[in-house]
Amino acid sequence: MTAKVEIYTKFACPYCVRAKHLLDGKGVAYDEYDISMDRSLRDEMVGRAPNARTVPQIFINDKAVGGSDDLHSLERQGKLNAMLADSAPG
Repeated sequence: MTAKVEIYTKFACPYCVRAKHLLDGKGVAYDEYDISMDRSLRDEMVGRAPNARTVPQIFINDKAVGGSDDLHSLERQGKLNAMLADSAPG
């Protein structure tokens, strides 16, 4: 089983596109939540990652990973594949 990946995005966000491109390139399925026009989704994002003020915000197995730069940093460090291979809890 693979990890549960979620990403909060906004319309026309280049960092969101960059993060999704990395995930897509790895063949990772993810749930995307566009907060552009939905205040409740933005509030949900901030509730899950209280210091989050920008998008994207990425969660792997319900753990806040951070944004696009954080995701790419995990990739450069060789840590992302292991996180993506971990089964979702439960």
